[in-house]
Amino acid sequence: MPPKSKAGGAKKARAPAKRKLAEEFPPGEVLTDNAKKTWKLGSPVGQGGFGLLYLANEDSSGSVGAGEPYVIKVEPSENGPLFSELKFYMRAAKPDLIGAWMKSRKMDYLGVPKYWGSGFHEKGGKRYRFMVMDRFGTDLQKKFEGNEKKFPRKLVLQLGLRLLDILEYIHDHEYVHADIKASNLLLSYTKPNQVYLVDYGLAYRYSPEGVPKEYKEDPKRCHDGTIEFTSIDAHKGVAPSRRGDLEIMGYCMIQWLCGRLPWEDKLQDPLYVRDSKLRCRDNIDEFLKSCFPSENIPEEMKKFMQEVKALGYTDKPDYAKLRGILQQGLKTIGATDDKKLDFDVSTNDAGPPSVKVRVTFSRTSKNVNGAKKTASPAKRPAKKEAQASSEPAVKKSRGRPKKNS
Repeated sequence: MPPKSKAGGAKKARAPAKRKLAEEFPPGEVLTDNAKKTWKLGSPVGQGGFGLLYLANEDSSGSVGAGEPYVIKVEPSENGPLFSELKFYMRAAKPDLIGAWMKSRKMDYLGVPKYWGSGFHEKGGKRYRFMVMDRFGTDLQKKFEGNEKKFPRKLVLQLGLRLLDILEYIHDHEYVHADIKASNLLLSYTKPNQVYLVDYGLAYRYSPEGVPKEYKEDPKRCHDGTIEFTSIDAHKGVAPSRRGDLEIMGYCMIQWLCGRLPWEDKLQDPLYVRDSKLRCRDNIDEFLKSCFPSENIPEEMKKFMQEVKALGYTDKPDYAKLRGILQQGLKTIGATDDKKLDFDVSTNDAGPPSVKVRVTFSRTSKNVNGAKKTASPAKRPAKKEAQASSEPAVKKSRGRPKKNS
């Protein structure tokens, strides 16, 4: 939690609700899902603030090996994050739904994890919720940091094309993701050229039964998401939307190209981040100049952000047009979408170098949390940190399990 301001008479922040931790089950524990299918747990491969991630197989008669294709998330049934994810997976990620979508569009794969089952398990008088899903490899944040925070331009455009496929699918199934970032993009465990968008704990059903939610600012929801990438709507407390997903995606792509977003020097101040994004939206040219001060600005990113800016809250994005913009970017650098994810910056156009910059605006926001300036990324600000002013509360990040490997 960021340090509380000593000035301004700020009220004491309310502590987040405590979540119980899942006890570790021994290898060989058998779980039975709601369809009466049995799953056997292996070793834990990830641990978060609310639960554990285990290797698993669907043959309860055999042992669980190191190369199993499934993992199972387990958390105490009173906790909420996995329950929220389950809503999305059960409605939109069943294998037959994903398969039908891929077949209708003649796709080789779609980067949405498949839902294989879920249920409850009782042990020692305690009740646990679990969900079975695909196993994945490393996440792109590790790749990004291992590449000195730089991705090749070709790779960024290819990741953008894969994300558009994913977002079009989940948007068509009434959901938005709301937390797109490199640490939520995982490579396939067996096919390193496939990337999947995971962690649907913040997924929001923006259009239940085909009726889009209306724009409404809610002070209790301000700044929800991951602070450096979250949308302007989210900063204002508005429920996630399709345009918000694309805005977040745009920030990610720009960071992957240049290494750093202009507001990363004060991530502990959500009002500063919000105001910075507002000014950058109002002047996209200046925003991109601040990100790429010593190189030519990637024209495709300018056009992409302009398209996102033009979207209304309930508008359906033109995914084909957005794909065309990114594909034109590939042509500009003499590349094609060969479906291969090459992380080696020496093999293709890596885009502009990483440059640490800060955008100076005519009006700056007050650091309401009293935090020192830092270049270290903060996942999310503290939940409902009361402000001395009339500004809305700040939401805290939720505990998340480490990604499976």
